[in-house]
Amino acid sequence: MPHPRKDLSLLDSLYKISQLAQTTENPQEALDQILDEMIRLLPGESAAIELINPDSRQLEIEVMHGFPESSRETRLHLGEGITGWVALHGEPLVIPDVRADPRYVCVKPDIRSEMAVPLRGEGGQVIGVVNIDSSKVDAFGEEDLKILNFLTMEASRVISRIWHIGQLKEKAEHLETLLKVGRSIVIKRDLDEILQAITSEALTIMKGAVCALFFYDKENQTLDLRTISGLSEPLDYQESLALGDSSIGTVILRRKIIEVSDLRRTEEHHFVKIIQQENLVSMLSCPIAYEDDVIGVLNLYTDTPHRFNNEEKRLFETLASLGAAAIQNARLYQRIFQTEENLRQNERLTTLGLLSAEIAHEIRNPLTVIRLLFESLNLEFDERDPRNRDRQVIDEKLDQLEQIVTRVLHFGKARHDLKSHFDFNELISDTLLLVRPKLKQCKVECDFHRDQDQPLMIEVSKGQMQQALLNIIINATQAMPDGGHISIRTGLRNSPKHENLIAYATISDTGQGIPEDLRDKIFESFLSGRHDGTGLGLAIVKRILKSHLGDVEVTESGPEGTRMEIWLPGLISNG
Repeated sequence: MPHPRKDLSLLDSLYKISQLAQTTENPQEALDQILDEMIRLLPGESAAIELINPDSRQLEIEVMHGFPESSRETRLHLGEGITGWVALHGEPLVIPDVRADPRYVCVKPDIRSEMAVPLRGEGGQVIGVVNIDSSKVDAFGEEDLKILNFLTMEASRVISRIWHIGQLKEKAEHLETLLKVGRSIVIKRDLDEILQAITSEALTIMKGAVCALFFYDKENQTLDLRTISGLSEPLDYQESLALGDSSIGTVILRRKIIEVSDLRRTEEHHFVKIIQQENLVSMLSCPIAYEDDVIGVLNLYTDTPHRFNNEEKRLFETLASLGAAAIQNARLYQRIFQTEENLRQNERLTTLGLLSAEIAHEIRNPLTVIRLLFESLNLEFDERDPRNRDRQVIDEKLDQLEQIVTRVLHFGKARHDLKSHFDFNELISDTLLLVRPKLKQCKVECDFHRDQDQPLMIEVSKGQMQQALLNIIINATQAMPDGGHISIRTGLRNSPKHENLIAYATISDTGQGIPEDLRDKIFESFLSGRHDGTGLGLAIVKRILKSHLGDVEVTESGPEGTRMEIWLPGLISNG
């Protein structure tokens, strides 16, 4: 029959252990106090709480009492020793004399008897072992084993709660870190800076040793190393892998995260030199994908054996997704800036073409007069007369000048065979996708509203129409230096001049408006309201729309903004 005083002591210990969930958030501190209560209540001189390392699947001493400090280095495989047997089978043991038990592994020479019970986590799985030792033979009875069981079960609940709270806090910290990482990466424009930031932040968040990023070359079906962080010393290293030459190629082919627990025991053909130099052991490899486009692979390496849990994998996947978005934004910025440069080049070429055509047109009139006057002179000379040869040369050169003028004028004419049928709405949507990074950089919001559910079919040169739309939108952003709003609305309406309905688009901004003295001349060449402008953008827009039998006009402009309207003949009949 249990002793009443011992029962009170047990209740007191259970109460103290249960309160640890409210008094501490440190698992190590809680385990220390739990072990103190066990030693206080049970007849033992030494004790330890050993936990199963999820990576090595070995028992490691987490806290101990009465053992020499060197005992902390003890590692037992599941099934090895008395505690290893308890961990493997999940059953408690009382050993009256350890020297008579072949399973016993000597950690402290004066130990004679031992009892051990499994420590269980959420779901009932064994996560460790609690053992109490004594220098006396047969020091523990069944009653002591029951008490240790009670204390261990309460300890399991408390430790699980503390670990759970710790995990929640860690998740909150991870989310906060990811937000900071997302902001720091997204604001960068240079691609190399973004790649370096991704690998550096991955090392910090995931606590890895080395992180590398590979780009996927679809044409050559290779993975090319772009950046690497965490090396102990700078190394000029380049690598290009065929997809089948490494397990990371599987990440691209299957588009799934993979884990390699021990690089030293696999036939990995990448980073052989670095793996040896940095003593890398485990690897986590994740695809970098934006929507349906696989950009590359992000690899994290550790220098100790490590099994990545589901939480770590989700965190790594999230980081890779943030990186994919940042990489895509950087590429879009490069495209838009290249497009702007192309537009400026096109403006110069267009202006040169216009000037050439105007000059050719102006030359043709006096050239025609010269030709008529020359022919009216009816100059006839003897074949031996040197002037006869001069007359022939003049006649040939006049023909040559006419041919040059004709070629210049014909070159400037638009070719109708370059036009195709397009949906006006889709054409605008594609243009907005192209200019999206520019709008974000200028802090300009844009909304696009379609008045018609059906397609607005037009016959145009797509490149020229996108150039016209880009010129208008970029002009609008430049009218809003501190940011603003652009609204685009499309629709169909009747036109007395056309048998078909016309497709129109109004583009409104919240900018400063067009100066009153420029409004009537805004579409003229070389007219600009900006000191750094060429004065060609809107003039080119006007010429493009006119060449497509359409037009552009300013319908409203003032301090609250400007509204322009462009229209084109539609392919939908009035009838």
